Amino acid sequence: MLPLVLTVASIYLGLCLLAWLFQSRLIFFPGPPPLRTPDAYGLHYEDAPLRTEDGLRLSAWWVPVEAPAGCVLVCHGNAGNIEHRLMLARAFQAMGLSVLLFDYRGYGASEGRPSEQGTVLDARAALQWLHAAGWEDSQIVLYGESLGGAVALQLARDRPLAAVVVESTFTSVPDLGARLYPLLPVRLIATVRYDNLEAVAALRAPLLVAHSPEDEIVPFELGHALFEAAPPPKQFLQTSGEHNDGGFQLRAEWQDRVKAFIRRALPVPAAAGAGAK
Repeated sequence: MLPLVLTVASIYLGLCLLAWLFQSRLIFFPGPPPLRTPDAYGLHYEDAPLRTEDGLRLSAWWVPVEAPAGCVLVCHGNAGNIEHRLMLARAFQAMGLSVLLFDYRGYGASEGRPSEQGTVLDARAALQWLHAAGWEDSQIVLYGESLGGAVALQLARDRPLAAVVVESTFTSVPDLGARLYPLLPVRLIATVRYDNLEAVAALRAPLLVAHSPEDEIVPFELGHALFEAAPPPKQFLQTSGEHNDGGFQLRAEWQDRVKAFIRRALPVPAAAGAGAK
C-alpha cells in the first residue's frame, strides 16, 4: 500500500505545483486583436490609445453619444477583447452614456502580459484618459463583468465616482477557486487574489450588483456576499441565464433598472471637455 500512497501523493503534489506555477493561465484568457471595430455595428468611435504607469500601450475605443448624461468605463471579463463588448457599449449608449472600452495588457492589441496588479494599472490608465478628456469622477460610472468586476472594485476603492456596477463578480479568487477546484488547496497556493470583499467595503460610490442564480462559473452566493459586504447606497439585481449569456442585457426591464440606478447616481448632465464629447 505504501508505494501506492506515495505515488498518489506525488501526483497530487505535482498537480498542486502546476496549479501554483500556472495559475495566471487559469484566470486570464486573453483574446487576439479585434477583427472588427465599432463601425461594423454602426457605432461612431475614436481610437483612444492609453499608456500605463509602467509604460505599456493599451488599445481602447471611445464610443460617444451626443449630449451624454455621463460616461461608462467598461472593465471587461477574463476572455476575448473589446470587440466582444460592443453590444454592451450599445446598451449603455441607449441609456444616454458615452463609453470607454479598453483591453487589459496582453489582451487584444494591448502590450504586455496580464496580472492582478497590471489589470488595475490598466484600468487606472483608462480612468486617467477620461480625466484628461475633461470628465470628473462624479460623471464617471464604472462597469465590470466577472473578472472585470474585480478590476472595477479595486479601482473604485476610496474614489468618489458616480456609481459602480458589477455583474457576475466574485468575492475573491481564492473563494472562487475553492469552488471550481475543490480538490486543490487553492487558498494556500493562490497568488492572484483580487480581494473584493475588502475593496467593496471601501467604496464611496453607489453600487449595483447583478448576478444570476444559474451562473455556472461564479456562484450566485458569492455575488450576494459581495453585495452584503458593501456599504449603502446599494442595489441587487437578480438576473437569469448562465455566466456568458448576456446578463442585464437580456431583458428590457433589467436594462431599465440599470439605467434608473445610473441616472439617479449622476448629479447633473455631464459638461465634459470637447475631447470627451
